[in-house]
Amino acid sequence: MSDTHFTCIVAEDETLLREALVKQLHEAWPELQILAECEDGASALEALAEHTPGVAFLDIRMPGITGLEVAAGAAQVSPRTQIVFVTAYDQYAIDAFERGAVDYLLKPISPARLSTTMQRLKARTGQNDAAEIAGVLQRLGAPPAAGAPPPLSGGSG
Repeated sequence: MSDTHFTCIVAEDETLLREALVKQLHEAWPELQILAECEDGASALEALAEHTPGVAFLDIRMPGITGLEVAAGAAQVSPRTQIVFVTAYDQYAIDAFERGAVDYLLKPISPARLSTTMQRLKARTGQNDAAEIAGVLQRLGAPPAAGAPPPLSGGSG
């Protein structure tokens, strides 16, 4: 099974822009596996639920369900997915970050700006792993639960 940190879906209703973003992603982050290319918000929600990718690149203005609505749904169906909005409209930035977006890319996306996003995603992925490890270590050091067998102890001789 692949590492979900290096998986994504792309949701963009305009075919040429979706294909261009996929190409840019392959160039900027070759190890990133694109699990689904979606042309609307409904299929993006389905892909999130099915694949639970590490990242979702979402256009904000799509027919039917918007990217902002997809992000809200992602919190339910794929809570570990990091959201990156891709749009031509900067007026949605505040809403995007209120929905927990990792980044907000304005079209047309420059290779340098996409590279910055990739670095941010990789750094956050590392932080998530560190937080999970810290949580496991904390639980391991916690006192045993009621009814748990007593810890093993070494004999004195």
